[in-house]
Amino acid sequence: MIRDIFFAALISVLIQTAAASGSTAELMSSPDGQVVATLFTNEEGALRYQVEWKGRVIIEPSALGISVDGLSLGSNVEIGEPAVSATDETYATRGVHSIARNHYKRWLFPITHQPSGRNYTLETRVYDDGVAIRYVVPGEGTQHVDGESSSWKVIPDSKAWYFERLTKGWKLKSYAGEWLATDIDNLAEASPVGPVQGTPIVLELPSDLGFAAITKAATYNYSGMRLKAIGHRTLVADFTEGNSGFDVEGTIATPWRVTMLADDLNELVGSDLVKNLNPKPDKELFADTSYIRPGRTVWSWETLGLGTPETQREFVDLAAEMGFEYTTIDDGWKDWIRPWETVGGLVEHAASKDVGVWLWVHSQDIRSPENDYQQMRDYFFRVSQTGAVGLKIDFMNGESKELVDFEIAVLRNAAKARLMINFHGCHASTGEERTYPNEMTREGIRGIEVNKMREGPIPAFHNAALPFTRFIVGHADYTPALFSNPGPTTWAHQVATLVLFTSGLQTYAEHPGTMMNARDLQEASHILQNVPPVWDETIVLEGSKIGSLAGMARRTGDQWFVGVVNGEQQARDFETSLTFLGNGEYCVEIIRDDIDGAPIDLVGMNAKAKLHGYNTTTGLVVDKHLLRRSETLDMRLAPGGGFVARLTKRD
Repeated sequence: MIRDIFFAALISVLIQTAAASGSTAELMSSPDGQVVATLFTNEEGALRYQVEWKGRVIIEPSALGISVDGLSLGSNVEIGEPAVSATDETYATRGVHSIARNHYKRWLFPITHQPSGRNYTLETRVYDDGVAIRYVVPGEGTQHVDGESSSWKVIPDSKAWYFERLTKGWKLKSYAGEWLATDIDNLAEASPVGPVQGTPIVLELPSDLGFAAITKAATYNYSGMRLKAIGHRTLVADFTEGNSGFDVEGTIATPWRVTMLADDLNELVGSDLVKNLNPKPDKELFADTSYIRPGRTVWSWETLGLGTPETQREFVDLAAEMGFEYTTIDDGWKDWIRPWETVGGLVEHAASKDVGVWLWVHSQDIRSPENDYQQMRDYFFRVSQTGAVGLKIDFMNGESKELVDFEIAVLRNAAKARLMINFHGCHASTGEERTYPNEMTREGIRGIEVNKMREGPIPAFHNAALPFTRFIVGHADYTPALFSNPGPTTWAHQVATLVLFTSGLQTYAEHPGTMMNARDLQEASHILQNVPPVWDETIVLEGSKIGSLAGMARRTGDQWFVGVVNGEQQARDFETSLTFLGNGEYCVEIIRDDIDGAPIDLVGMNAKAKLHGYNTTTGLVVDKHLLRRSETLDMRLAPGGGFVARLTKRD
């Protein structure tokens, strides 16, 4: 009843506003009726929209529009009668959970640009957890996109989370920035390197309204959108090409402009909105997906560099000993004597131990688009001939249309060659892994490799922010679990990142010999070796707060893992209920901070480590208990600490 009264009042206000400007307000609601998007034109005939959620405005009236061939198609327009439809489907997915629901209502608005008579479609989908809008501009031949006026005017008193990297020019090339927060009013001035931010921007809404995020989805045949803060709480679409724009052949179907909404962090993490907006996989291209297997990989680069072929042979053996599915051979293998033959021998040895081999390649070696990427296709054929299972493709360093086209060409041609892909030096996910399930992970994140660089180390608060910021749009190759150089975090914190950070290919940063044999890690090695890379169910624990504390309970099959990291540099207590468990007793193995123990001396643990003055860390202790769902886990977390619990139903 109250909701009906609200909507009646809302419609009345909008009709009055629209009447004053000579336009009609089009209201669109989510399946549950809680999200309402409104499309209208202002007094000048320019497209505008607004987003409300549970009776509160979240995005105030904001501009829409795309400029094509010199025409500003969001101005002087007429909105036609929409075609309305609904979809409710489920599909198998990978990462946070195993089944996704795609439930939305759709409006297709015919838009006429009155000065030119040009027609196009504004497509809107309204979900229970957000709103997505895109432009479909029909055409033949080459169309030139000059830019967009798509924007978001955020309500006052919202806190905006964004990532920052001060290294000149790199912030928007690799998305490898540290997650920070500022008031939305200050976002335009917050960054010393300028007002353009990468996606997503995550918002803590005022008055306990919950959370929102502004991002993009389904970036294909288009340039990747960034967000420019222009003041007055407003973000506007921005592109690498700037005023030069970019060309699109044939009909333009832009990526989705997305506003995500969530009551709490559990809903934010559990949202499939970005994936849902991507097309289903091509049935012919992915008729056989048996070669696509999530897994864990050892990796020498962080602790040793590449080393020799003998080093990589040793890592194959260590992967097998740890029960890992893969090993990754990184930059430098092309400099070996007879590199392809050497790789072939390593792959053959790995296959005898049920270990797959991933190979690194610089994107420049396969980037030429000539003859439908013939250079790439030849390279992929040669890789597949060695028996390698996947490629780690590095240094795209941007999201211009040229680079977006390159990434999609990689995924398509890799699928034809039955190869999995891990992108590095790239933008964050926009849901490509739904359409191209051979994308196992991608970087687009500030990961632990920074600890060996001059700009390191990673602070604990960054790790406590990541599950609720970067990871809400898709998987990421953070390369967790670095014990010889953990910076201001503890060993238990490092273990917990394996549970908290989602990646179809989970790359362990630490030397596997250290994880299995270091005296103070041995007790925990059996848990380290058995954290799954993907999950059937994820629950964000109460007490989680972006940048302060991240806690999750995650299930694979009938086994649960709990992971918690402390983002603060002070000790704290943490308690969580176990109501997510089934009935009966569970065997609980806990890796926790050894707060009362002697510090672990890191000097000399890895001669190549750049410790940045963090020469010691807090070690870990392993405890075992029997617990029921009616009980709680109570833990004392060290500064920058954490814990992991593995819970297995007792027979």
